[in-house]
Amino acid sequence: MNQASILQIEDLCKVFATNQTPALSHINFRLQQGEILGLLGPSGCGKTTLLRLIAGFETPTEGHIALNNQIVSAPDCNTPPERRNTGMVFQDYALFPHFNIADNIAFGLRHRHQKLSKPAIKQRIEETLALVGLAGLEKRYPHELSGGQQQRIALARALAPRPALILLDEPLSNLDVQVRHHLRQEIRQIIKASGISAIFVTHDQEEALAISDRIAVMRAGKMEQLGTPEEIYTRPSSRFVAEFVTQANFLPAKICGDTWETEIGKFRVAAVVPHTNDAEGELMVREEELDLIPHEEAPVVVRERQFLGREYRYCLQTDSGKYLHARTGIQTMVPVGSRVEVKVQNEKPHFFLAR
Repeated sequence: MNQASILQIEDLCKVFATNQTPALSHINFRLQQGEILGLLGPSGCGKTTLLRLIAGFETPTEGHIALNNQIVSAPDCNTPPERRNTGMVFQDYALFPHFNIADNIAFGLRHRHQKLSKPAIKQRIEETLALVGLAGLEKRYPHELSGGQQQRIALARALAPRPALILLDEPLSNLDVQVRHHLRQEIRQIIKASGISAIFVTHDQEEALAISDRIAVMRAGKMEQLGTPEEIYTRPSSRFVAEFVTQANFLPAKICGDTWETEIGKFRVAAVVPHTNDAEGELMVREEELDLIPHEEAPVVVRERQFLGREYRYCLQTDSGKYLHARTGIQTMVPVGSRVEVKVQNEKPHFFLAR
């Protein structure tokens, strides 16, 4: 096994007795020291099951899990959660309401490090609160804090014992949009400052892109693609990944040399097409890659325009009835009902060959 890997997952499968359809099927990956991995996918894809297996709340049907090169999960053995060097942050925070903040953080420390002295525990609490930006709140109770502050306390409690790995189950889903956007960058900074490896579950594409060093896109118990946020976004391995991660349009297209022929026009591109001439499929074009040029005889009509502050989002309809979406800066405002010619900015759009 790779000595630099904190976590090794090999051929992991999970089938629950109540359902013979695998919840997880042959999962393989490694997590490096200090790396943040996002598990991204729709509800029911297996991401929370994978997190629970790593935490020790479930036992695998096949395969094994190793932490720091020690097997902790296999069909014939399962190290209890409290004996794994991991921390857990739950979706609902799971803070003890009758404990103040200091006692909430100390709870894990006392159970994980029974030989720590009271002064050492006090120092660890102060250090961890400073790390999450909540120094001085030791005597407060959870109900006296905002949702965002409670989430940071839950993170502090998981970090205080200095685990090898921290697991986060949709940590921002209970927060409002503005707080969630602010906290996602804070959480990345806090985890990076701690030097601890992390895995977090989310169904929010922007959240995964903003926090992760790598993203595992999951579907029906399998990993569709594992890569950096840039790789996942710009080079999706399947139409499912492209559709789930990006806000994209999919145009039926036919390859003619170095040109894609679509119902909204022909697009000449610089990319080398790795398919034969006359091949048919779909051209993936992201919303922000479309330029709209008013033209009375164009084959596309603007059906709706939404103002989103820094940009407009357009709903377009082709003469055949297909809907497309585009995003432009506020300096470009096209009237609803007008016809537009559509230009593709990207010279190397992604093409999915028809099956």
